[in-house]
Amino acid sequence: MNLRLARNAWSNLLGAAIPALVMLATVPLVVRGLGEAGYGVYSLVTAIVGYFAVIDINVTTGSVKYIAEHNAHRDDDSIAETVSFGTLAYTAIGLAGAAGIFLGARPLVTGVFAVPPALTDEAVSTLRLAALGFLLGQMQNYLNSVPQSLMRYDVSGRVEMVFGTLVPLATVGILMLGHGLFEVIALRVAASGIHCLVLWHAIRRLLPGLHWRWPGVATRARLLRFSSWSFLSRFAALSYAHADKLIIGALAGVSALAWYTVAATLANRVLGLSFRLSGVLFPAASALAARGELQRLDDAYLKATRYVVFLNAAILVLVAVFAQRILLHWMDADFARNGATVLAVVALSQFVDSLSSLPSLVNDGMGHPRVSGLFAVTRALVGLGLVYAGVAGWGIDGAAWGHLFGSVLFSAAFLLYVHGRTVPTSLARLVARGYAPVAAAIVPVALVAAMAEKLLDTGAHDFALILGATLLLLAVHGVLFVLERDDRLQLWRQLKARRQPVRS
Repeated sequence: MNLRLARNAWSNLLGAAIPALVMLATVPLVVRGLGEAGYGVYSLVTAIVGYFAVIDINVTTGSVKYIAEHNAHRDDDSIAETVSFGTLAYTAIGLAGAAGIFLGARPLVTGVFAVPPALTDEAVSTLRLAALGFLLGQMQNYLNSVPQSLMRYDVSGRVEMVFGTLVPLATVGILMLGHGLFEVIALRVAASGIHCLVLWHAIRRLLPGLHWRWPGVATRARLLRFSSWSFLSRFAALSYAHADKLIIGALAGVSALAWYTVAATLANRVLGLSFRLSGVLFPAASALAARGELQRLDDAYLKATRYVVFLNAAILVLVAVFAQRILLHWMDADFARNGATVLAVVALSQFVDSLSSLPSLVNDGMGHPRVSGLFAVTRALVGLGLVYAGVAGWGIDGAAWGHLFGSVLFSAAFLLYVHGRTVPTSLARLVARGYAPVAAAIVPVALVAAMAEKLLDTGAHDFALILGATLLLLAVHGVLFVLERDDRLQLWRQLKARRQPVRS
């Protein structure tokens, strides 16, 4: 299971990492193509569409759990019922959200958000077009989860990598041809439709016996019961991902929103990559729990925690310490001046959030979504209050600090509650095997990097040298303190085998 888990984690990571790199590389070109105000409107449109996904009751999570369980028991009829129910549910959710976005486009643009009058009509028409994108996006998200529930992240990751790479590049091409915001959204809508067709073809190949089967009462009740609690977690995630932008758009205007969105997007995309590594633990935990293999689940959970937390901590050091330099060389001095604090603080907030992601996946895989759901919705309500107060008092920097305070408070509470209760591992074991080795590896490097950045960085050449030295130190400390002995020996054996000459 560990080798299979690692392969799926790698496939899932690649499915996000390459598109994220392409997207980050194209952001400066998109901002220049649309202008700061136009990019702010683009961010506003995507935030509104994203926030409408709160009507999604998260049948995806329940579907992944139960398809994984049914697949473990080779129950094809139950798989067919689950996929049929999910398809119906997301068609209904997509239609409802699309109608709401289309009908509410003008009131939202003219009555709620501070959109410049010259961009009002384009924003309205673009948002109405994005309503169709919402429908297709809901179907895409559900279809993408079916291969994942079968532990075929190689399939979903490959498809995601192709579309996630081509769409940002095509967006830049459209802007270079002189087109604008409406055409950019039209491209993304068309890409979502094609994406859905490709995923459906892949599902038919993975499940050749899949057929329409009306979901019975037991299947509907089980999925809705699990998903209703998981919905609370999704609501919290969507609130944290989009509501801050809506608040900034209403209180601070679209230019401030552009500065915040660029910095927050970088932090979220880069640190969010590690969630792709940890996300594969959910279907694995569901299958292991269904078979009663709790010791294997415990081992997989602790090892995953050790490696994922180290990866997140290493990324945090690079992003937070060099925040201003990154924005300066990636964007321009204006973005560096206004977004450096946002980038560093949001990155720290994302790291704190990541500490609760693996426990939440195991908790849900064990069949306790009520716990993670209640924690998540409470955090969303309190956290958004903190963000609103932060924006009202301190602008976009206040929004970032509001996120951080909420993350620290509720991540700590969640970790204390679930371990030994809904997660079959004690918190003491998690700290000793998961967190302590990471702290030993990361803290010294972070201190040295911060001092070097302040004292020695005088130009682009110095920045490149300090960044390279920091990467090298992180790699060395990771091998010495984080990589477990068995994994270190296995890595060494593989390196020696590759160095040996091949004999006939």
